[in-house]
Amino acid sequence: MALTLMEGNEAIARGAVAAGCRFFAGYPITPATTILNHMLAMLPPLGGVCVQGEDEIASIGLCIGASMAGMKAMTATSGPGISLYSEQISFAVGSEIPLVIVDIQRLGPSTGSATRGADGDVQFLRWGNSGGMPVIVLAPIDVRDCFTLTVQAFNLAERYRCPVFIASNKEIAMTRETVPIEGLNPGEVVERRPPPAAQPFLPFETAPGEAVPGFLPIGGKTLVRQTSSTHGPDGYITTDPAVITRTLARMQAKIESAVDRFTLVDHRPAAGADTLLLAYGVSARAAAEAARRLTETGRPVSVLILKTLWPVPEAAIRRAAEGMRRVLVVEMNLGQYVHEIARVLPGVRIDFYGQMDGRLITPDTITEALIHG
Repeated sequence: MALTLMEGNEAIARGAVAAGCRFFAGYPITPATTILNHMLAMLPPLGGVCVQGEDEIASIGLCIGASMAGMKAMTATSGPGISLYSEQISFAVGSEIPLVIVDIQRLGPSTGSATRGADGDVQFLRWGNSGGMPVIVLAPIDVRDCFTLTVQAFNLAERYRCPVFIASNKEIAMTRETVPIEGLNPGEVVERRPPPAAQPFLPFETAPGEAVPGFLPIGGKTLVRQTSSTHGPDGYITTDPAVITRTLARMQAKIESAVDRFTLVDHRPAAGADTLLLAYGVSARAAAEAARRLTETGRPVSVLILKTLWPVPEAAIRRAAEGMRRVLVVEMNLGQYVHEIARVLPGVRIDFYGQMDGRLITPDTITEALIHG
């Protein structure tokens, strides 16, 4: 088996290119800058475009414009940049613009520690758009995931016409590890679907039984309207409550009703276990190791690693927790996703171990929490 050595950020860049991304714009920020560097090396030889914007706001705006013109586009930043992206994230949500946004999380709040990792943006990614409409957030645990989940992010952005986030972490992004070259296979690559050819084009009209409108690029032969304001199927601004209700209900349903189709989890049940260890991101690797050690000593612990964070994969969580007396949620923050687990699993004992001080959570600390928590 052929192996290659790469960091998570390089794997994200490779995954984006494999998925058909041909436009990238970003502004340098630790620990996301090397994605910009890799895209600068990879895109021009393929006829793609890589731009360093004058700031974060310009960078995501460039990506939105490129996507509206029909290109697959990606941007990358860290927590401070995501806060600046917020208004245009809302525009991408409201105007149903496909876009992949990579957040290489670092220790916050505010400027925080640029060279220390954390998972402190989990709630912000979900709720950081005006109106609170649902978004898709995927979380890799290692370098190979960075490749495969980036491809998946593009496929989901194209299929559901929405922004999709990759919630990585400085420790994954800038750590090199060996990856099987055979594992860097994009598999299916999805393209956005055009509207029905036999009908007059309306930019936000959906076919019967469909929740996602067909796409035509701005600048083509057919007039395409885009607006950040509330609008109807024709793209014109409206304040009609009935039209607004139908549009927003469709936009909500197209994501939330489909979550089981793109739920990505790694469930590792242990025979005889009555405790479920639930984690995501880089901490999931330490959690799996802690569970392995305890299981080998006769104290079995099951593990559920979430790679789809938003919308919450409720069905998968309930299946993994069936018959469990206790669930321990491990997060590299002070407790953000644990509240979702408590909501999904009423009546189950939910414990939490969190750490947000710039250090990785170790298998030893998780083992202590499992035994003495």
